[in-house]
Amino acid sequence: MVIGQLRSKLRGELRDNAHEADWIITHVTGLTQTDFVLHPRDITNEEMHEIYDIVNRRLSGEPLQYILGETEFMGLRFIVSEETLIPRADTETLVEEVIDKIGNKKKRVLDIGTGSGCIGISIAKMCKNAKVTLLDYSDAILDVAMKNAKLNGVEVDTIKCDILEKIPDGKYDVIVSNPPYIETDTIFSLDNIVSSYEPLEALDGGFDGLMFYRRIAEIAQDIFDGSGFIAFEIGYNQGDEVTELLKSEGFSGVKLKQDACGNDRVITAKLKQNIFDRGD
Repeated sequence: MVIGQLRSKLRGELRDNAHEADWIITHVTGLTQTDFVLHPRDITNEEMHEIYDIVNRRLSGEPLQYILGETEFMGLRFIVSEETLIPRADTETLVEEVIDKIGNKKKRVLDIGTGSGCIGISIAKMCKNAKVTLLDYSDAILDVAMKNAKLNGVEVDTIKCDILEKIPDGKYDVIVSNPPYIETDTIFSLDNIVSSYEPLEALDGGFDGLMFYRRIAEIAQDIFDGSGFIAFEIGYNQGDEVTELLKSEGFSGVKLKQDACGNDRVITAKLKQNIFDRGD
């Protein structure tokens, strides 16, 4: 069977996920989508077997990113494992906001709950003068993040720390985080792909979904070096609550930003003197 025929067949079988057919074929054959048209060839029996193994797993509900062990974020390639959340396009809104704020300034950035490292590594890649530290509570998670740093050619530091129990060492100018923000009681009402395959620890934000926002806001003064800028990803309905939470901890200049669908997605604020108003 030639690639074009297989491509059409897979799109029909994958139905709502038809767009994933090209991704699967490319992963197995090493061919690009341009090759599909300009340099078509027959699929080998070995390739066909591997492709259908992936397709069958995907049809059972397993996320393709976990099957392939990789995904794309901010135009970069990232390894993913079952210990880490799958990076999503919504989170690019958070990264873009931080990159816009930092620019070429020399800033110390702490990415709390880094997971795959997609947020901190993307910032390090785009902001050459930023010194980025990735924080998570697990050696296994930090191992994935460091593999991604190497894959994308950036140097970052790591801290193993459970921020619910301990304040991380060091002083920083910027805190960025996409923390767990799903209410505990609603996790199993989420899409089956999320609740069955993604790590619950990366989803569970406590009884009201605000546990990590509350903790990070409380300890921010100990993390910042006199003043600082904070940027969170939030749930679509958490804007007002996180705004009030930040204000109660002394933050000012609180701003909400919407994602491509028009939902509240990012909240930013400053503590004490705004480091981005100093001109350094």
